[in-house]
Amino acid sequence: MADLQLRGINKSFGSVKIIHDIDLDVGDGEFVVFVGPSGCGKSTLLRTISGLEEPTSGQVLIGGEDVTDFDPSERGVAMVFQSYALYPHMSVEQNLGFGLRMGGMPRDQVAQRVSEAARILELTELLDRKPRQLSGGQRQRVAIGRAIVRQPKAFLFDEPLSNLDAELRVQMRIEIAKLHNQLGATMIYVTHDQVEAMTLADRIVVLRAGRIEQQGSPVELYDNPDNIFVAGFIGSPRMNFLEGTITAIDGQDLTVSLSAFDAPALEVRRRGSGGVVGDTINVGIRPEHFADAALGGPTLSASAQVIEQLGGVSYVYALGTDSETKVTIQQKGHSRITVGAPITVGIEPGAMLAFGQNGLRL
Repeated sequence: MADLQLRGINKSFGSVKIIHDIDLDVGDGEFVVFVGPSGCGKSTLLRTISGLEEPTSGQVLIGGEDVTDFDPSERGVAMVFQSYALYPHMSVEQNLGFGLRMGGMPRDQVAQRVSEAARILELTELLDRKPRQLSGGQRQRVAIGRAIVRQPKAFLFDEPLSNLDAELRVQMRIEIAKLHNQLGATMIYVTHDQVEAMTLADRIVVLRAGRIEQQGSPVELYDNPDNIFVAGFIGSPRMNFLEGTITAIDGQDLTVSLSAFDAPALEVRRRGSGGVVGDTINVGIRPEHFADAALGGPTLSASAQVIEQLGGVSYVYALGTDSETKVTIQQKGHSRITVGAPITVGIEPGAMLAFGQNGLRL
């Protein structure tokens, strides 16, 4: 395995710039997930690492070696795509070993590597089957197995679970996490699904419009987003953003009044400096940080519009007293709120984040 560095990577297609001056270090054995909305450049960046795209400028280093001008086959990486791309006329065993055989590896070594990959991925009983005889999850395991047999320096995954149904995606997330633990391999994984990112990553790199917005551990990004984009993208359901006005400042504490809710002044703690009395800001509150109003502390009033009862949790989708501003409230267990009823909910102290009009965290 090996570490990986990107230095000043830029990528343009004609006059359109897709990747903007990316610098990134991936440690040996680290699981890094690129996440962001469609069109943010995450797959292009992954393809640049693999050699399927040439950077307009910058360097790609793998294991300390500059591989920017190397062909994909010379970089020591293995890529797993969204489509399985299996040979339909070959068995699982033949699919797993095809690349090694074409590379001239002796038969006994091919057999040994295929057997080991099949054991790791629990494919041993399926080696004689053709792809048409496999489920979607089994086909994706074969595609991953083709990467494992190459014993690469790094694994690159480009949205490998997008073609699977919800249940299989959960199952395959577990399989990929187990695989990383078994192999201790360097892995870079691209997805638009932030749930995948949160559950798989050692470190998440959030991309927007070809730039890194923030990187850090899943918990770090969830608890301490640098800006309103990261705060809204990480977490499901997404964070609520409520417009308010700063009415007083006491050290790190802001007193904020919300224009769209019948609520007393809220105390919001700044992370640093920024903001003056009279500024309009956005107050971020995650759905799970609402509490029972009877417990005391800050509250806000709203009107319930839709209630989703999911068993373990419920989601109440409500409108502020302005009848326009939406807020999502998570409750444990079954909600007793009635659709159309006015509600008053508490807010956990210290759970609110403040963002300026420029989108940056205050």
